Amino acid sequence: MTVHTVSQTPRRGEAFRYESFAVDAERGVLTCRYSLDGRAFNERVSLAPGPRWDTPAAWAAARLVFLLAGVSYYKTAAPPLIDLGETALTPGEHAFLREFYLQGLGEYAYRNALDLTDLRIEGPPAPESARSHPNAAPISGGGGPRALVPFGGGIDSIVTLEHVRRRADVALFVVNRPGDRFEAIERPAAAAGLPVVRAGREIDPQLLRSAESGFLNGHVPVTGILSAIAVLAAVLCDRDAVVMSNEWSASAPTLVHDGRPVNHQYSKSASFEAAFREVLAAGPAGLPEYFSALRDRTELWIAEEFAGLEKYHGTFRSCNRAFHLDSKRRLKHWCGQCDKCCFIDLILAPFMPAGALRAVFAADGGGGEPLSDPALAPKFRTLLGSGTKPFECVGEVSECRAAAVLAARRADRADCALLAELAAEVAGRPDAPTDGEIAAMRRPVGENFVPAGYAFGPR
Repeated sequence: MTVHTVSQTPRRGEAFRYESFAVDAERGVLTCRYSLDGRAFNERVSLAPGPRWDTPAAWAAARLVFLLAGVSYYKTAAPPLIDLGETALTPGEHAFLREFYLQGLGEYAYRNALDLTDLRIEGPPAPESARSHPNAAPISGGGGPRALVPFGGGIDSIVTLEHVRRRADVALFVVNRPGDRFEAIERPAAAAGLPVVRAGREIDPQLLRSAESGFLNGHVPVTGILSAIAVLAAVLCDRDAVVMSNEWSASAPTLVHDGRPVNHQYSKSASFEAAFREVLAAGPAGLPEYFSALRDRTELWIAEEFAGLEKYHGTFRSCNRAFHLDSKRRLKHWCGQCDKCCFIDLILAPFMPAGALRAVFAADGGGGEPLSDPALAPKFRTLLGSGTKPFECVGEVSECRAAAVLAARRADRADCALLAELAAEVAGRPDAPTDGEIAAMRRPVGENFVPAGYAFGPR
């Protein structure tokens, strides 16, 4: 295992403090305030204004955004103490929040050579029933299920929306910086033809100057923050479920360090989903349901489903370089070189015609299909288990190996020398996947939290 080290011990602050949050219903703005050793941070989330901002359910959802968004500012120095100020937590919330910090910042701690296990979260206690509002009006649902699907433009959320739209009234949910738009999200959203609920998330500009301010930097569990914002959005637009697209492999750790799992995708994992559901259920009546439609589905299963959704093949894009914060550096095509491009190519190769998949990566001046570039062999081998798995939202090693085996069997892939080489290496391993194991990955695996009304039927 490769151990990440730094040249000196990073400076850690004294205390991170939760100050307060405030709601402006007329403007549709939630403001969250934090501080660290006297330095103030403000984050704003904007959604459509309206009377539902003044309901107990909206207050409870805004409070959850306040609790989870704090992690982005805590990481600037990662002090051993989090002071909740006047924010009272139930024992269940306290345990959930501490795990969110420890597990959600696992990659951050690993890369910065930090040990966060001494983290203390201190604040006034609240009894488990303290946040119960028995008179809160439940979400009406308008006579039938009304779902909000957070949408990132990738194959997972596309498969989810096409499944859910057959069972509920659906709106897509997108979070951007105010006024910003990502073409990689907007194009497949337009192809879906569904309404889009938008939130603006404005992080404190000090975070964009981390280097000059001497802040520590690194990955945070952003899906957890966006989940809380989605719950607030669902309350405000009278929707009764937030339906995520987090699959089975998101629960697998990226690596294990000092005996502890480090998972780049922690806030997409089953453990986060279960814990967040418990917090929501313990809160006031009227909060929406929260679950992932794909929890028991592998990336292999999802790729096979997506292969049949041809109307999206010319619009979707999961390339990392499509989401650069600086719009001038944001690519309008697949780069064909990053780990995410390699993974998407590999997982779709068993199910899409070779010519169609090559056209995806070549569209709009794209960098070409990764499997056509022998120089990318090391990145594919990493996906297949040779070396440390990349800190990216990519599938589990077993899924990637199964994809290589299946893709190499396609007649239209006979001329792909790199794929043949990779598949031969997989077949030569003592733990090579059997046909039975590959078949099992194309069926549901494990447990899920999907309500009966949203369950998948037979393929």
